[in-house]
Amino acid sequence: MSIDELEEQIEKLLDQRDQLEEKCDTLPKCEEDDGCETCQVYEKISAIDDKIEALEDKIEALMGEEEEEED
Repeated sequence: MSIDELEEQIEKLLDQRDQLEEKCDTLPKCEEDDGCETCQVYEKISAIDDKIEALEDKIEALMGEEEEEED
């Protein structure tokens, strides 16, 4: 997968995350102190964050490989 494709996937995930955060802000459960710990929407946001982090790691690895090839 190319860096551009990975960045595109990250953008899509960020959009999904933003939509979930907007939804989360309107849920009554989110007003409770421990609401996030039991919220399914928050779990989805956390999973998206993990996917984004993994994709960013792949981009860094690819960029490192490109730099080595240039040397």
